[in-house]
Amino acid sequence: MSKPRILIARAVFPEVVEHLSLHFQVESNQEDVLRSPAELAARLVDKDGALTTGSERIDRSLLAACPRLRIVANMAVGYNNFDVDAMTAAGVQGTNTPDVLTETTADFGFALLMATARRVTESEHFLRAGRWNKWSYDMFAGAEVHGTRLGIIGMGRIGQGIARRGAHGFGMDVVYHNRTRLDPALEAECKARYVAKEELLRTADHVVLVLPYTADSHHTIGAAELAQMKPTATLVNIARGGIVDDAALAQALRERRIAAAGLDVFEGEPQVHPGLLEVPNVVLTPHIASATVGTRLAMANLAADNLIAFFDGRGPLTPVNTPAVRTITPSI
Repeated sequence: MSKPRILIARAVFPEVVEHLSLHFQVESNQEDVLRSPAELAARLVDKDGALTTGSERIDRSLLAACPRLRIVANMAVGYNNFDVDAMTAAGVQGTNTPDVLTETTADFGFALLMATARRVTESEHFLRAGRWNKWSYDMFAGAEVHGTRLGIIGMGRIGQGIARRGAHGFGMDVVYHNRTRLDPALEAECKARYVAKEELLRTADHVVLVLPYTADSHHTIGAAELAQMKPTATLVNIARGGIVDDAALAQALRERRIAAAGLDVFEGEPQVHPGLLEVPNVVLTPHIASATVGTRLAMANLAADNLIAFFDGRGPLTPVNTPAVRTITPSI
């Protein structure tokens, strides 16, 4: 019996390509060519499965053009590049890579908070420009982190990891807002207290966004929410672009209506709102919160394992939907 055909949409670790080649007929993209939606559909038209990143949009139009497609394994915990309803209706399985990136991403979230509060990027640019010629008492004086109030919007696994770092490592008073309140035992473990979103914005010294992107969470932080924050507060987004209104944030930073921001994700990335590039009080990173070698390899392996488990009849390990049941004859 012939092996199922899969597309690896972007460059991944060579050992992952080799492992998948034992089970599938693989078309890889180690040149890491970015493909248009039409080019992606043309590559997928004869494929049974795909390993994707957040760069590849799987929508109704693509699914209609690719009738053989049965599973798309995202190498990411987020899957806002999936039209989940359309995939479910078409009988296409979607998977993601939760858990394996939790602690690494929480590490980075806290690193970005620290860099933002302590003006690390701004001061480095000053030094590199050769402008440092004397010490002064107020030179790049930033915000305290230890003992301050940390507000987390989105209290899933990563949010909980950031809460533990703040409460246990830095003695922070942690408050959070989430669609559903955590179990009391989990709140106690994180030393976190549930509050309304308005109270969190009004009272937090540092606000960190770790919620998934959906139509409901679009512009969770816009001009109105920024106006509620303290002028001394910082905002960190490691969630998804679109959760923050980047234009409104650029204006708030320019007018110093909040002290600073740290952003790893952007609306329309890899494009960045030009206003954010013009203000000094922002730390900008190119969507790298999960970027350690070990974690990215674990993500790629989990995406690969989802494909293998699906086609050998065991079912996906980390599904994001429950499509109509289709008979898949084990091929591996």
